[in-house]
Amino acid sequence: MQAKLTLRMDKELIEQAKLFSQQNGKSLSRIVSDYFASLVKKEQQDDDDEELTPLVRSLIGIAKGSKVDIEDYHKYLEEKYK
Repeated sequence: MQAKLTLRMDKELIEQAKLFSQQNGKSLSRIVSDYFASLVKKEQQDDDDEELTPLVRSLIGIAKGSKVDIEDYHKYLEEKYK
């Protein structure tokens, strides 16, 4: 069920948001909704992270941006278990 929400913001910010909306092909409502959803999701992830050990937490994102794929992993396993 959808409901209406009224927000008050600086006029310049509103204009920038409208421009961003047009450039990305999304309505302002969708952008705001997605942003709020991401905040809630991040909060839930932060709660889940509390259950991780410090070592595991330190490894989160360590391979981000690497070019390693599943084929590389298969090659590694083949070499390891020859």
